[in-house]
Amino acid sequence: MSYQTKSAVLFIIFNRPDTTKLVFEQIAAARPPRLYIAADGPRADKANEAALCEEARVVASLVNWPCEVKTLFREKNLGCKNGVASAIDWFFGQEEEGIILEDDCLPAESFFRFCDHMLSKYRHDTRVRHIGGSNLQRGKTWGAATYYFSNLTHVWGWASWRRVWQDYDKELGRYSLKDVRQQLSNIFSDPFILDTWEDIFKQLKAGQIDTWDYQLTFTNFFNNSLSVIPNFNLITNIGYGAAATHTTDPNNPYANIPLEDIPSDILNPVYVQPEKRADYNTLEFDFNLKARYKKYNKPSRRFKRWLKGER
Repeated sequence: MSYQTKSAVLFIIFNRPDTTKLVFEQIAAARPPRLYIAADGPRADKANEAALCEEARVVASLVNWPCEVKTLFREKNLGCKNGVASAIDWFFGQEEEGIILEDDCLPAESFFRFCDHMLSKYRHDTRVRHIGGSNLQRGKTWGAATYYFSNLTHVWGWASWRRVWQDYDKELGRYSLKDVRQQLSNIFSDPFILDTWEDIFKQLKAGQIDTWDYQLTFTNFFNNSLSVIPNFNLITNIGYGAAATHTTDPNNPYANIPLEDIPSDILNPVYVQPEKRADYNTLEFDFNLKARYKKYNKPSRRFKRWLKGER
């Protein structure tokens, strides 16, 4: 029999009944005691989207186990930023902790057991603010434990606590652009990483990126956060393709990463410190650091910097 999760689950859906069905089947196998289903409304300018949204809602509502079900079905489209953020507000307004899955994040069976264990173990440890399910290390593991600690926040299947979400700042209103680089330099030393995070922050403040998750990342950065990341990939993103909002390239290396399962006995790290090399390994790929350094170190560019007195 499949592992039965103890945690409440928030399932965020939209207009993809095919991926919704696959993710819902895994949720159903875990039989959460409480299931929250949040659905954004169809976009007015997208033909046939209302029918797809309705189909996804029907799929996600086929609960056939003892479960308290709550729904938040929007009539109008709020978008990625407001739709997802308000759904998580709704969830943590009623739960002290729980698991969050979107309709393209397919979990391994042991994802739920892992989240239950981590939610319990770090419930009152304010150093830890986030539990990720995905592993983006492309085959590399860090340490002998089942998981490692990170400064990054991965949201392809995750779990957390109300104590963390209450700090969430959708508009980043508490933070100023003039302070961002200095504060981030306490976490990262690479100038290209700092450049990229600073630019992302600037775009978020200007409303140029319709998303909710970078804001959680910055909130965790500025609260000296540790995230738990498994050394096994417990989430695969099955939503890459033309129907996606952001993950449109089906050939992306992060698309459809094979699922793994954690061992029956979860081994905890001895040292509660971020694995900086793992984070750099992720950002080196995400931010294209090798190519940027290669361009930066071209002889013509080195000569120009020499003329300007730069090193």
